Amino acid sequence: MNVDQIRAYCLSFPSATENLQWGDDLCFKIGSKIFATLALTAIPQKVCFKCTAEKFAELTELPDIRPAPYVGRYSWVILDRLDALPQPELEDLIRQSCTK
Repeated sequence: MNVDQIRAYCLSFPSATENLQWGDDLCFKIGSKIFATLALTAIPQKVCFKCTAEKFAELTELPDIRPAPYVGRYSWVILDRLDALPQPELEDLIRQSCTK
């Protein structure tokens, strides 16, 4: 997926909003709760989201996926490349992050 596809997908959820936070991170929220972020100026660009503890353990064993800085202890992962996961799997994980 690319930034535009991830942005469109995140904004497709009811009541989802976006705003820039921490300088260059595009944060997607429902209410006041962040469910995904995009590091826009990182090269390559990165996406971050929350997952279950079980999925966190599974994902962090894969290449280009690691615990997210500062929030990894809460089962947030960061994909160091937007194509680290196939689109259907990434979409499913972002959707699940909305409900966490």
